[in-house]
Amino acid sequence: MTHATDPARTLIGVGVGPGDPELVTLKAARILSSADVVLVPATEKSAERPGRAEAIVRAACPQIAGRIERIPFSMAQRRGIGEKRTASWKVSADAAVAAFEAGATTVALATVGDPAVFSTFSYLRGNVEERLPDVEVTLVPGITAMQALAAASRTPLVEGREVLALVPATVGPEKLGQVLDVADSVTVYKGGRTLPTVLDQIRERGRDAVLGTDVSMESEELIELADVAEGRTLPYFSTVMSTPARSTTGGSL
Repeated sequence: MTHATDPARTLIGVGVGPGDPELVTLKAARILSSADVVLVPATEKSAERPGRAEAIVRAACPQIAGRIERIPFSMAQRRGIGEKRTASWKVSADAAVAAFEAGATTVALATVGDPAVFSTFSYLRGNVEERLPDVEVTLVPGITAMQALAAASRTPLVEGREVLALVPATVGPEKLGQVLDVADSVTVYKGGRTLPTVLDQIRERGRDAVLGTDVSMESEELIELADVAEGRTLPYFSTVMSTPARSTTGGSL
């Protein structure tokens, strides 16, 4: 229970970019450095070692290592709300609530990319707000994988009157195909295991694409669509970007 004289409590979603610690913004680094507790997502595979968000934070803000706390994020279920996903949301919210009840005034969640784009922060926020309605919520934007892939491949993401779409591969081939039919520039997230189906939709429309894995990191791999072997899959942190052919400078204006 809070009183009028108690300090304000703030939950902050902090985007830490795609992987390169140098792509963490100055504001993100400042917020993380001043937070009482910094939560980082940990999947089933990374429960015993730093996940990507944690690795970025440790490299960008090594002085806050003692304030980092891992919270569960289940990757066992790709769609819908199941028992494991619900349980991980509850445990994550428990960690944030416990930090506030222990006296923390600022709790931050470091999330890969941007906290408003397919982010675990949305689920944490919803659960915390239900339990602590007085907590103020703020977001610090981060560089997305879509932007990082465009930069790494030296490809304009959109120009002039072109339409941009960001699609999770989990929407399925039919809906992805519909988006490819109406949008000029299409970026697909979460296409690792379903990559063959994603690329089939792109090829059927005569479009080109570039694929990126671990973009902005030392392990970065960029692959042109024509060089992708039949049936190949990619890790979770992979992105597919299909942009229109541009033959004239300023042609989309």
